Amino acid sequence: MLDRESVRGLRARAQALADGVREASAAAVVRRVFAIQAQDAMAADLGIRVRGRDITGAGIRAAYEDERSIVRGWFMRGTLHTIASSDARRVLRLLAPRILAATSRRYHQLGLDDDLRQRCDRLIRRVLATHGPLTRPELTEHLATVGVQPDGQAPFHLIRHAALTGVLCHGPRRGEKATYVLLDDWLPAGAGDSRREEDTAVAELARRYVRAHAPVGVDDFATWSGLPATLARRAWKTLAQTGSITEYGALSVPTERMEELRDSPGTLDVRMLPAYDNYLVGYRGRELSVPAAHQGRVWPGGGIIRPTVVADGLAIGTWARRDAGRVVQVDAFEPLSSQIQALVDAEASAVTAFCGHPPERAGASR
Repeated sequence: MLDRESVRGLRARAQALADGVREASAAAVVRRVFAIQAQDAMAADLGIRVRGRDITGAGIRAAYEDERSIVRGWFMRGTLHTIASSDARRVLRLLAPRILAATSRRYHQLGLDDDLRQRCDRLIRRVLATHGPLTRPELTEHLATVGVQPDGQAPFHLIRHAALTGVLCHGPRRGEKATYVLLDDWLPAGAGDSRREEDTAVAELARRYVRAHAPVGVDDFATWSGLPATLARRAWKTLAQTGSITEYGALSVPTERMEELRDSPGTLDVRMLPAYDNYLVGYRGRELSVPAAHQGRVWPGGGIIRPTVVADGLAIGTWARRDAGRVVQVDAFEPLSSQIQALVDAEASAVTAFCGHPPERAGASR
């Protein structure tokens, strides 16, 4: 059996958040962790930064727009994530039908019947081919020509529907605004874009999840992916039978990472996670990453997940950018040692520099 500290340390290392593990590029970060939560574009960039070495905002933008090695879209649980472009179509084929089915009631509430959704998919395809890239307000104007009310949630759900049906994906940013482009134009189908039987596709997704998050259990995978528990369990059984994972009670690790169980912990490692980071939401439970007494400060309610400071994978406080990003303010759960405070200050300086501001100061409540 693995003790709690070992599980937490291994998870943090898998997520490139401990033992000095950092990847050299935005694409390498995303490949390692499989997906970065991306509801907020800046939070997604900070989620890549915290796992990388000397990664800049310009480098991340180049990965999105020049290399096109990573792409932002609605994937796990129908939530915006950044994933490797080579994975986009496979993940959409597996997950999108269930996301669309789960959204059917909301489509009905908004008066978006199947015929209207299909007509809007065709319209979006046509206008992006002619005028793209386009922002959400610009697409909304085009949708209004077929009777879609510009106010409310209907335009968002129709744009998301077009993404889930493989019509569009996020493209280049225009200033601070996201734009949308045709998926087939932005990410031409490659040799690796092969179709797979459902069970094979789920098993591959599970294997990638374990590699990026272990030690984990099958319930963690089901929670993260949004797939039914029955499918998740079949995938887990396949991984065990093929020797891809080694089980320790209810938890499993990739067999190729077995040697890490014998490694000694590295030097103390402090990182500043952005809001909604997948280290905090990629598991069924949160007790290993955030002390129970302080979970309300990370998850205050209303769907909010605050930016969090972790030391060797354990949350020790929350943080926020103030003064237009020029200052990082840390709200520590407990008084910090001088060693940890120095590491917090260094991380705060790195965050302000990443956001385009020379470091001024970092404050920590004690």
